[in-house]
Formats: sequence, structure tokens, C-alpha cells
Amino acid sequence: MADDLFRREGARMGAVLTGQLGVQRLQLAEDVVQESLVRALQTWPYRGVPDNPAAWLMQTAKHLALDQLRREKNWREKEEGIAIDHERWLSTPQVQDEHQGTFADDTLRMMFVCFHPQLSVEAQTALALRTLGGLSPAEIAAAFLCSEAAISKRLVRARQRIKELALPFAVPESRELPERLEGVLATLYLLFNEGYKASSGERLVREELCHEAIRLTTLLAEHPATATPKTFALLALMQLNAARLSSRTDDMGNLLRLSEQDRRAWDQSMIQRGIRCLGLAASGDQLSEYHLEAGIAACHSTAADEASTDWPRILSLYDRLVEMTGSPIAALNRAVALARVSGTEAGLDALTELSGKGALESYHLFHAVLGSMHRDLGHFAEAVGHFRKAESLATLPSERDFIAQQIRACEVGN
Repeated sequence: MADDLFRREGARMGAVLTGQLGVQRLQLAEDVVQESLVRALQTWPYRGVPDNPAAWLMQTAKHLALDQLRREKNWREKEEGIAIDHERWLSTPQVQDEHQGTFADDTLRMMFVCFHPQLSVEAQTALALRTLGGLSPAEIAAAFLCSEAAISKRLVRARQRIKELALPFAVPESRELPERLEGVLATLYLLFNEGYKASSGERLVREELCHEAIRLTTLLAEHPATATPKTFALLALMQLNAARLSSRTDDMGNLLRLSEQDRRAWDQSMIQRGIRCLGLAASGDQLSEYHLEAGIAACHSTAADEASTDWPRILSLYDRLVEMTGSPIAALNRAVALARVSGTEAGLDALTELSGKGALESYHLFHAVLGSMHRDLGHFAEAVGHFRKAESLATLPSERDFIAQQIRACEVGN
């Protein structure tokens, strides 16, 4: 539970501190947040966990920030007025309540700051995922199917640009919201996906990330300026998928395929909330990738069993999604749906067309799906080759174990 607490509080503290210190001191805010978490790990095992861990972390971060500001050369002389305000705030004990509005407001402000139009699109999303989602550069790289080094460079450039521009810590005017909302929604989508299927660590599912993404998207859906059909579509997508979280792994944390999941354990109330949000998303004439993905999730979530799943509709939705986005991941999923509708040979042909095209070659699930289709067709040698490639690319122990099981099954069947 410490990981969940630290990730949640780290994001909150970063937003609060940035709001008080100014966006130009974003790096300082990130540094003192990390140092406060390190100190908690060093002291809590021996002195015990404080009665209010969140307040302890915030107060520690505030003191660390104040110490650093005091050390800055000529800080008092050049910024005396700011210094007085900062010191008064930083020296005031703060009792945190997870239900208070300040955190939500500061988090949303920080999200919209990250999506200032003067920052590149790539830098915007990477910065938001790092600062607010608490994701590592490696996890962000997995979301973009690119290298960790590339993400680290984006983050450095984004922080430098923010400092140069002296960006305000404020939600933009209403006329500017639609442009920035696009990036905010995309970031929350990626944050949810990292929770739904983690790219690193020991756990396949990180429920705390999914819940945080849902919480923040709900705040957007409740705000009149950001309660757009696209926002409701994303919220529907999250809820429909989150309803199945507890069934995605067994008691040992091993991956369960959709056909192996206990549908009785799916959260029916969350599914119904997702369906209602999908209905709200249908207002107007806006159709987004979130609408299409939510429609796919609804097909899976409302089917009584795998046999009754409406695969033709799912394939149709993936056809439109690939046409709209050109996403290689969507194309991969479309091939899976095509195999269910038109047979494994058709699905394999679609996958073969994707082979050698960019990022998918380094994506372990692409090779895992290729292995599965070759196995289903009795091509065991080819299947083993693809499974071994997938195993070499997989980062999670549970995924490597699952793929190893598929390899053994192919070797027995051959």
C-alpha cells in the first residue's frame, strides 16, 4: 500500500507545491517531493507510520523547499516579497483531507499548465504523465512505444521551456479550454492504460492508477466547461474496462485471458455507470476514438459469455478506429477481431501485413498474438519463434510466465 500512497500523494504534493512556488520552480517541487518520499522510507520503518501520513509528507516537502529557497544566492534580496509569502505558507502546518477540494483544483490547474500551446505536443503529455501521473520515463516510453532516452530529453526540454515562458499556474480562459482539453484527455487515457496493463514492475494491474484517472476524468465531466461528449466517452471507456479489473489476474497475479475470466465478478454497477456515460457521450455530432473504444468495451462488458460477444460489431468499430487514428495498436486489435469473425487465417494475414512496420516489431504483444494464431493453425515451430520473441520483449514477470506456458504447450503439441 506504500506504493499507492506515495504515488497518490506525490502527484498531489507536486501540484500543490508548484501552485505555491510557481511553475518556474517545477523542478524544485519535483525534487523536494521525491526527497520527502525517500525520507519516509528511511524513517517510517523505525519510528512508525505517522497518524496522518499525507500531512507528514507535505510538511516535510514544504520544509525541504524552504531550506532550498533560503540557500539560493540573493533570493531574499531579489525576491523579498515572494520570500515572505513563501515562508509564511511553507511554515504553516497543513492538515490534509483526501476529500478536500484543493487537491483536485491544483491537480487540474497543473494539468492545464502542462498543455500550454507553447510546449510541443510530445512534451505536454510526457510532462503531465511524469508530474501528475507519477510515471517513470520508462513507463512513459512504453506508452509511446519509444525509447526512455527520448522521453527523458522531452522532459528536460519541457521544464526548460516552462521556465523560459514564465507560465502562470492557472486554468486557461474558457475559449482556450477546448484546445488544451484534448491533451488532458489523452494523458488521462494513457494513465488509465498504464494501470490497466502496467509496463513495468511486479504487478500486471495497477488499480490505483486506473482509479486516479477515473477520478480526474470525473472532475472534468462535472465541470461545465469540460463536460464534452468526448470527456464522457473517455469516462465511459474507463468505467467499462475498470469493471473487469479484479478478474484480469488470478490470486497469484497471473494473467487471465478474457475467456478465462469469471464474469460474475465483474462490477455490474460500474458497467451500468459506463453505459450511462456512453449515452451522455452520444449528444451532439462529435465522434472520437474514445467513443469507438468505449463501444468496443461495452460489447465485451455486456456479453453474457465469450460465445455471445458481438464480434462483427467489434470488428466494425475497430475498422473505424484504425481509419480514424492509424494506430498500430488498434490495427493489432482489429486483426484479433477479424480472426474471430472470418477465421484465424484472415487474422494472420492482417498481422502479416503489419510485420516490419515500425513500433509493433518491438511490442511484445504483437509477437504474442502472432504466436497464438500460428499455434491455433498448428504451425507450432513458427508459434514458438514468435512466443520466444515476445518473451524477450516482455517486461513483467507475470507476462513472461504466461508466454513461457504457451511455449511449453506448443512444444508438447508439436
